[in-house]
Amino acid sequence: MIKLANDQMEKFDKIVKMGNKSTDALNGYWIDFALYSSFEYWMMVAFLIVPLLILFFKIDKNKIFLIGFYGYSVHVIFAYVDTFGKHSGYWNYPFPVIPVLPGLAIDSSLVPVAFMLVYQWTLNNKSYYLYSIAMAGIFSFILKPFLVELGLFRMYENKNYLHIFIGYLFVLFTAKFITNVFLWTQKKYITST
Repeated sequence: MIKLANDQMEKFDKIVKMGNKSTDALNGYWIDFALYSSFEYWMMVAFLIVPLLILFFKIDKNKIFLIGFYGYSVHVIFAYVDTFGKHSGYWNYPFPVIPVLPGLAIDSSLVPVAFMLVYQWTLNNKSYYLYSIAMAGIFSFILKPFLVELGLFRMYENKNYLHIFIGYLFVLFTAKFITNVFLWTQKKYITST
């Protein structure tokens, strides 16, 4: 076992305690302002539930694993990007569905489902990049400003919608790349056995 200097461990422990205090403060904020009883809260709940219901009825059941894998990739990568932005103080969601997961409705449902449906639609020889970039533009320059106007999303540190757009592009290109790597690997090993 590697022995770390006492001052290093003390500093690390202090940082962890600061994180705990931050989480406690967010939980307190959620309870103090009874966010769960506000219109904005229930709008975020709708952003969580409605896209999942739409996906249930619209997903191509014959390609459900492919589309689901792509959507899961979008979800995971987007969650990393969003967590980075929140922890860096670039943006956050004032009306979380669950206090410890502020972007749950957007990260876990609305964005992945929208891009899953775009991906599904582009599987029939349409340009994935064209349509996914267009959807990223709609989310970055129409949906996010709308969420800001409603008070459901806040940006800090001179961040703007172009930064959000770049984040979406990173997510979309990475998710497509990962999905293509798995498809290539599947094709290679299924045809060679």
